[in-house]
Amino acid sequence: MTRIAIGGFLHESHSFAPLPTGWAEFVKPGGFPPLQKRDTLLDALRPTSCPAAGAIMVAEEEGVTIAPLAWGFANPAGPVTAEAFERIAALIIAALSDALEEGPLDGVYLDLHGAMVAVGFDDAEAELLRRVRAVVGPDVPIAASLDPHANMTAAMVAHADVLVPFRTYPHVDMKPAGAQAARLLLRMIRERRRPAKAFREIDYWTPLPAQCTMVAPMAEVMAERARLAEAPGMWELGFCFGFPYADFPGCGMAIAAFADTTEQAAEAADALAGFIAAKEPEFALGVLPAAEGVARAMAGSGKGPVVLADTQDNPGGGGHGDTTGLLAELIRQGAEGAVLAPMNDAEAAAACHAAGEGATVTLDLGGRSDGAPLAVTALVERLSDGRFTLTGPMGRGNPADLGPSALIRVAPGVRVIVVSRKMQAHDQAIFRFLGIEPAEQGIVAVKSSVHFRADFQPIAREVIVVAAPGPVVADPAVLPFTNLRPGLRLRPGDNRRTP
Repeated sequence: MTRIAIGGFLHESHSFAPLPTGWAEFVKPGGFPPLQKRDTLLDALRPTSCPAAGAIMVAEEEGVTIAPLAWGFANPAGPVTAEAFERIAALIIAALSDALEEGPLDGVYLDLHGAMVAVGFDDAEAELLRRVRAVVGPDVPIAASLDPHANMTAAMVAHADVLVPFRTYPHVDMKPAGAQAARLLLRMIRERRRPAKAFREIDYWTPLPAQCTMVAPMAEVMAERARLAEAPGMWELGFCFGFPYADFPGCGMAIAAFADTTEQAAEAADALAGFIAAKEPEFALGVLPAAEGVARAMAGSGKGPVVLADTQDNPGGGGHGDTTGLLAELIRQGAEGAVLAPMNDAEAAAACHAAGEGATVTLDLGGRSDGAPLAVTALVERLSDGRFTLTGPMGRGNPADLGPSALIRVAPGVRVIVVSRKMQAHDQAIFRFLGIEPAEQGIVAVKSSVHFRADFQPIAREVIVVAAPGPVVADPAVLPFTNLRPGLRLRPGDNRRTP
């Protein structure tokens, strides 16, 4: 009987975000399951859209025995604290040791993000993979799924036998990616062989909004990736877009090819790298200033809402979800039928709950992370405990627990959904749990860069990506990096290279 271990540790770390990521953020994340240990992992993850759910599904369909380890996710923010990294890594390694004590393991699947920076370990996933490899030894195959925003490194490729990134951004194929990684793991076990590898780094960055796989040029890149992956002998052709907010030498786009032979892997990796190089000028996409974006949204007409994406306060990129620049602009310009979500402010949410529905409250709203709250007088329209289930293409089935939450009206035509825990607005359920139907609004403002497109673009008459103050800067090149690798260019088409 084949027996595999399944675990996971996921975080996307912004080196310059104002708040670190600690143990508590893994215990109670917004929009994803909380930290799981071996006794609860399978039941908690099986009904979700997480990559590990796909691996569990494949293992159970194939009659494989699963040795659960531990699994933890926290929303993107500053680097993971040393305490949180060591505790969660220790949970995984201890469970792995226990699993080996109970009997032989044929393989290990890990659900990883790939862009985690921890205090003491800039390439945190490589360190975790190193520890897992040290425990299981060289003969046990290791497969992992990755978020395509992984800063995939040579060390990660060296410690694992195959890496499978998602193919989409918005990430609507998380579960399929986990399933594919599990299938490749079982293939390695049954065929008693490992694929050859090739690794290539790309020498320029792309901004997050330009990485969307629903539109050119990334849609064309991923189509070419799929074509090259069908070549004889190929096992997997992984392309990671990178997370350009991590200050360490491995930050950036990268390709990992896995094939029957080294020559096949190298040929595929080089072909995809050449295609991406040719597309470089097309990745130089811009965003509108918030004032211009709001004015454009107010000037338009037609069926469906205008969706304004507050990209620089994206909780999925390390923002705290609490900056007020876009909200202030909606109020200043007298927007009508506008709803912004979610504003992460536990103190304001508590004040609304204390006042009760129908009350008028004076709040210093948001600004907890940057010290720039917005003074508002608000009508409390509706309250909630913040618990609901996601329904959109990315998170369907995932539990959300945003803590005490409120729908407040801060101007005649502007309402805000205030929550107590941060979460990216990638799902219409984030509006519906407080009685707002997004399709019926004039303007829907979301704290997101790209993920919102999966659920909101189909109902939108127009999508406008705007830049208001926030840490997830649309142009990462403006950040004070000191540890990037020499030769990396921080903008598409920019001839300047890091020294």
